[in-house]
Parts: sequence; structure tokens; C-alpha cells
Amino acid sequence: MWQSYSNGLLVAAGLIIAIGAQNAFVLAQSLRREHHLSVAALCVLCDALLMTAGVFGLASALAQSPQLLAIVRWGGIAFLLWYAAQALRRACSPQSLAQPEQDVPRSRRAVLLAALAVTLLNPHVYLDTVLLIGSLGAQQAVPGAYALGAASASLLWFATIAIGAARLAPWLARPGTWRLIELGVAAMMLAVAVQLARPLWNA
Repeated sequence: MWQSYSNGLLVAAGLIIAIGAQNAFVLAQSLRREHHLSVAALCVLCDALLMTAGVFGLASALAQSPQLLAIVRWGGIAFLLWYAAQALRRACSPQSLAQPEQDVPRSRRAVLLAALAVTLLNPHVYLDTVLLIGSLGAQQAVPGAYALGAASASLLWFATIAIGAARLAPWLARPGTWRLIELGVAAMMLAVAVQLARPLWNA
């Protein structure tokens, strides 16, 4: 059991820690201290559900549905481009980190919907959590323990980002620093969108 748990923990940690659209979104929300704990909890929940579903059969089903993956891919590209444009707009504004969006914070619902979009419209999430982690988990001696270990890695990682970045926010609450952060988020979103679109260009 513990071997399966540790395998899930290590495999998931190696995939989740790689910087991607979801991590960039959580980092930005945490530095802004805008419903960051709720965002982190939502990402952990989504990861846990997708990983568990992948371990117990969804991985093989998705591998046989290229049309579904294509739909998710186009939706992900559109959302990532939109979010990158929003980050660039914020980077060009004179507001500091402590005063985003002219002192009018977004509602928890709006932020969580954006987090859901970053998570569920990004095909990389399905490739990592469902296909890779799920297919490996199905081969474990105790698949349930493996899924629990993978979910634990997600919990540890997003809790670290949310709490750590929020504590650093007071030292980073300068217009110049925040512009660099927003530019970095925009660049990451654009890079992921290009990666998603490349197979379509080569088709």
C-alpha cells in the first residue's frame, strides 16, 4: 500500500510542479490575495477527481476519443489567449499589486469560474492527471493508495503556492514588480496556447 502511495505522490509531484497555466493562475491569485485559498482548494479538488477517474478507467476512455480532446484543445486555446490578453492589459496599467482592478476585487464566483476554466479547458491537465497519472495508477498493486498519493502531491503543492505567495505579496506590492509578474503570466499563457495549437498547424 505504501509503495503505491509513494509512487502516486512522486509521479504527481513531478508533473504538477512543472510551471503551467494552472500554476501561473494560482500564483497570480495568491500574490493578489484574491480568494487564493478557495482557488487552491478548487484546483486540488479537480486534480483529485481527475486523477482518481483516470486510475479507475477514464484514461483508457479518453485515449479512444480524439474528437473530445480536440474540442477541449480549441476551448483551451481560446481561453488562454483571452487570459493572456487580460494579464497584458493589467501589466500596462499603473496599479500596484495591492490595488488590482481599480480597487474593485472580483467576486469569489468569478475567480472560481476562471480557475475552473484554466483547469478544465487545458488539455495538458487531462494528459497529465488522467492519461499519464491514471494509466500508471491502473497498474499499481493498490490503485486507491496511488490515487491518494497523487492527490496528496496536489494538496501540498497548491497549499505551498497559495500560502507562500500570499505571504510574499506585501514585499512584491510595487507597480514594477507586479507588471513583471503579469507579463510572466501572460507569457506562460501564450506559450501554453502555442503548444496546444502546434499539432493543429502540423496536421
